[in-house]
Amino acid sequence: MTADLLVVEDDPTLRELLAASLRFAGFAVSATASGVEALRIAAERSPDLVVLDVMLPDVDGFEVLRRLRVGAAPGRDVPVLFLTARDAGEDKVAGLTAGGDDYVTKPFRLEELIARIRAILRRTNGSPREVLTAGDLELDPVARLVTRSGEPVPLSPTEFTLLRFLLENTDRVLTREQILHHVWRYDFGGDASIVESYISYLRRKVDNREPKLIHTVRGVGYVLRAPR
Repeated sequence: MTADLLVVEDDPTLRELLAASLRFAGFAVSATASGVEALRIAAERSPDLVVLDVMLPDVDGFEVLRRLRVGAAPGRDVPVLFLTARDAGEDKVAGLTAGGDDYVTKPFRLEELIARIRAILRRTNGSPREVLTAGDLELDPVARLVTRSGEPVPLSPTEFTLLRFLLENTDRVLTREQILHHVWRYDFGGDASIVESYISYLRRKVDNREPKLIHTVRGVGYVLRAPR
């Protein structure tokens, strides 16, 4: 099945290049220069992934992402890859903290961008598996739904993938390198602080009560332990 992408880029030359290149790579593509128009298209078409510039003429990319997340049903957040000239470290952290799934700075290589898009799609559209549980925490890969004590917990696509990886390895200590490679598809040499940030997000959303499930193993990584 062809993945449906939405490209949001205000530079007309780059927007046309991206749309043509992604179509050539086998994707269905919609493209716009407007954040407001992007929100309308996303509501109508439910794209599989959004390639989103930060600096837009009407609504900045971070606000577009916030509105996408607010309007999404639990477990149905569309993955977002930021594509921007803002290459400062704090901008990348801001993009990922806002809920972005990856952050690519301009100038970029088309081959790398396409590889990152495919990596995000692989990890957010994995093969169906049985419901994963640890105590009162449940993750349904088919419905893409997470609950704790029966209450739905909205997660971004990357948070969902990270939690799924932890649950699939319950009681096994995972190194930061293993998590970085599995969730972000980076060989180590990537920014391990991304792992720490997303573990923190998960703790606030799914591990904010007793018994605690996600534990830090100092100097090594993290483990999700089922309550005894």
